[in-house]
Amino acid sequence: MEESLVCNWSVVRSLLAILQWWAFNVTVIIVNKWIFQNLDFKFPLSVSCVHFICSSVGAYLVIKVLKLKPLISVDPEDRWRRIFPMSFVFCINIVLGNVSLRYIPVSFMQTIKSFTPATTVFLQWLVWRKYFDWRIWTSLIPIVGGILLTSVTELSFNMFGFFAALFGCLATSTKTILAESLLHGYKFDSINTVYYMAPFATMILAVPAMLLEGNGILEWLNTHPYPLSAFIIIFSSGVLAFCLNFSIFYVIHSTTAVTFNVAGNLKVAVAVLVSWLIFRNPISIMNAAGCGVTLVGCTFYGYVRHFLAQQPPGTPRTPRTPRNRMELHPLVNDKLDDKV
Repeated sequence: MEESLVCNWSVVRSLLAILQWWAFNVTVIIVNKWIFQNLDFKFPLSVSCVHFICSSVGAYLVIKVLKLKPLISVDPEDRWRRIFPMSFVFCINIVLGNVSLRYIPVSFMQTIKSFTPATTVFLQWLVWRKYFDWRIWTSLIPIVGGILLTSVTELSFNMFGFFAALFGCLATSTKTILAESLLHGYKFDSINTVYYMAPFATMILAVPAMLLEGNGILEWLNTHPYPLSAFIIIFSSGVLAFCLNFSIFYVIHSTTAVTFNVAGNLKVAVAVLVSWLIFRNPISIMNAAGCGVTLVGCTFYGYVRHFLAQQPPGTPRTPRTPRNRMELHPLVNDKLDDKV
């Protein structure tokens, strides 16, 4: 009886963790799009900077004041030698995501973000000369095919937004790969990651944001009918962005890798549906099919990756698997791709 209750609570806990993660993730995306489109605040660098500031303050409160998470100590030298380069890539990743959201619909942007597993594997193979099981390469085919179908049939296609989203995938992949070497020896969770990286990201982005968008923001203040309420919404998006980090920490400790993979792809589908219901951006049948193929491909890729990771050492190789090269699984940490 007690085992049954524990099992039921575990299921309920996992479901609640996934639902709150979906809620924060989708809300952050929708609010950011609302800021760019409906508030006419077309300044993605400044929005990103607000997110970094709110996340810095939030992480400090959680770790130092409320003490809900223990602080992972980092040597002062490592903060500049390891954390700062990661923060730079982290900053570029978030900025490119907001820039793409400024120019293309949520549905298109979320579909392109699903391209991250493919860019990670490709970068590791091209730059770091790492080799993968042939099944990993095969599992990427539907992802690439779905992205191509979605791109050529997108009715609201914007070249600048498309490349911002695509380079955002590359930045995410670079961040994930660099984390394996630069953060070796540190077991960061999502809160400690933000605690160390968000202040650096704020420092990196603050000056460019003021120089490139300062005059535009002043002009926007003079022309917008309700600047105070608009600023409340903008800063609320920053608070929600930090809450998203906390929700990631919770969901990581409440679900298995397989459950998270499926839930992550369903999250994209929920974001696409909710954004369409709110913004009513035109979506063709072929465009929806491309998005569906991409999400199915991501789920299949996650299954293949999990299957290969579960194989015991000494599993017989297939004839097509290279014997004289080091074989690795992709370093895609899907659980931490939503930060800030």
